[in-house]
Amino acid sequence: MSAVAVPPHERHEVPWRQSVRGGTAEDRKLRSVVTSIPPDLAAVRVDVPAPVVARAEDAVRAIVAVDTDHGDHLRPLASLLLRAESVASSKIEHEEASTDDYARALHGSRANASATSMVANTEALARMLDQPVDASSIRTAHRLLMADDRRESADAGRWRRVQNWIGGSDHSPRGALYVPPPARFVAPKMADLVAFAHRSDLPVLPQAALAHAQFESIHPFPDGNGRIGRALAASVLRHRGTARQVVVPIASALVADRDGYFGALEAYRAGDGQPIVAAFSEAALVAAEEARTTGARLAAFPGHWHDLAGGPRRDSATAAVLAILAAEPVFAADDLQQRLGLPLASVYRAIERLAGAEVIRPLTDRKRNQVWGAVDLLDELDDIGVRIAARVRSR
Repeated sequence: MSAVAVPPHERHEVPWRQSVRGGTAEDRKLRSVVTSIPPDLAAVRVDVPAPVVARAEDAVRAIVAVDTDHGDHLRPLASLLLRAESVASSKIEHEEASTDDYARALHGSRANASATSMVANTEALARMLDQPVDASSIRTAHRLLMADDRRESADAGRWRRVQNWIGGSDHSPRGALYVPPPARFVAPKMADLVAFAHRSDLPVLPQAALAHAQFESIHPFPDGNGRIGRALAASVLRHRGTARQVVVPIASALVADRDGYFGALEAYRAGDGQPIVAAFSEAALVAAEEARTTGARLAAFPGHWHDLAGGPRRDSATAAVLAILAAEPVFAADDLQQRLGLPLASVYRAIERLAGAEVIRPLTDRKRNQVWGAVDLLDELDDIGVRIAARVRSR
């Protein structure tokens, strides 16, 4: 496949003055570090060869099909796919939690830190999709992501003010895999990146992939860069009009080939954008195709639930709960009472009936204020990631 040429990063040696607490004697001896300075992209010519464009357009067509084909079921599909993308993006950063832990965290539980982080990532991604692509929306999304992180909350929503690095020592950039530009470069490089994200002369999926790679190379925050950078790619797709209502879980495919994904970022920094564009194109194509399968399953769930529950009357509390279950798959009895305006006793009877039919399952062990989840929807949240990963690994 033809190359996507981008200017390579410049390498600058700069003094290392940041204090080192702990670490080895070698960490403390470090006096300079070689940083990597990404090029400006806002006005640079980026040639995307026809074979690269063709594959990217296959992925775009698949995304558009998901975005337009599911009618009344699109809201539940959009919600599930948003969550699937957030969970997978968090897993790339080694945040691991079960689907039930994630569901409990959606309902406010903070018992599992990784699940809480996944929920914060969901909120950050949703904000990025709803707001214009600009520095303010990026910083706001980061604030949502890191607000409850004990180590990083003080810097949530702020460009970094110190040098950071990837890999190597925890105490200094000694042996790092990548050292991004010094902090003074962050604001101007991010302004340039925002301008690049607003260009309309590039194919949309290559633009999203390159914007993501540029963001990761600038590494503008102390932590959370991977998750915000992948949200940026989704935001570019949204604001270029490719996916107006859903976000396909591209991260589910990237996490299945983590080494290939990180290798593509390294190639970008050396001046070859083809691997990251190819990674995003293939990931988007697989994710969109599996999202269509998920959409078809979601369309069938309400009828299946109605049958499992024994065909409740249309005017019953059970039917009222079933009518909103796809859109509200995690709930407590009080949530349903407020949403539906039904007597609490009727809500409890409906929950008991649906639990007995295994339409819903309890997510907590407590007797009072039990949290419930729709079995099929929670299983599908797991299954779409499994299917995507299996297809990526079988290539």
